[in-house]
Amino acid sequence: MDDLEFGALRRRSTTHALADMLHHWHATVDNGESVRTVFVDFAKAFDHVDHNVLVAKLVSLGLRDIIVRWMCAFLRQRRQCVKTDDVLSDWLQLSAGMPQGSYLGLLTFVILIDALQRGYLTHKYVDDTTMTEVLGRSAVSSMQSFIDELVQQATDAGMIVNGRKTKELLIGPVLKDPPPSVSLSGTTVERVTAFKLLGVHIACSLKWLHHVDAITPKADSRLHFLKQLKRSGAGRDDLRCFFTTVIRPVREYACPGRHSSFVAQTKSLESLQRRALSSTTKTANTRCH
Repeated sequence: MDDLEFGALRRRSTTHALADMLHHWHATVDNGESVRTVFVDFAKAFDHVDHNVLVAKLVSLGLRDIIVRWMCAFLRQRRQCVKTDDVLSDWLQLSAGMPQGSYLGLLTFVILIDALQRGYLTHKYVDDTTMTEVLGRSAVSSMQSFIDELVQQATDAGMIVNGRKTKELLIGPVLKDPPPSVSLSGTTVERVTAFKLLGVHIACSLKWLHHVDAITPKADSRLHFLKQLKRSGAGRDDLRCFFTTVIRPVREYACPGRHSSFVAQTKSLESLQRRALSSTTKTANTRCH
């Protein structure tokens, strides 16, 4: 499997993917070079998995015949219908698509997308694909040829790249003299200054103000419910449980990947931490019954 595939695999997570990407981007900028990234979106990725292409991929990986036949049995004769109130549509036999909500569905999709071999730096997390090009001061971008190659490989795999939702981000000195925009299947890829990648808001400056501005209101709204629980007489253990399961993940999600350059925004997050600590450590008001 691709070393830069981080989804549906043991001991790998979104945090690992983000840490590896940010490491490459920071190292490039520190060397005085620029980064050109394209965040690829696949249209209805799981619905477009061609069963014949998938089985051919399993055979090419050298899996035992019994496993391939077992997978064929898993995919064969799947049907779906649509229900509106008490009315059911006719049943439709499926020749493509993977059942979602199962680990096997994720794993088989990862196997299929592994066929998108690269001649450039590409990070994958299931159907989230991030292409990175390093540009020297006088280098000419080859991202358009990379995009064309990806589209062709995706088409061969029975997948469709969504040009409208695919975005581009420029990082480093290239911002002053940006290269021409790339197009994807006739659609010009939008160039943005920030992008939400795997739950984290990445800015072209690689600073975290945009991310903190995005998560602070979300954490504050949850902190309000913590205070409501305290007023209703919830115990200290219950308040701490609410904080650690509902508020803390918003604040600390993927923090190992971004902690090194997070100093400027620490004050804002520590303020949230102190307010939550105040609510969970002080004794809640008792109510008369």
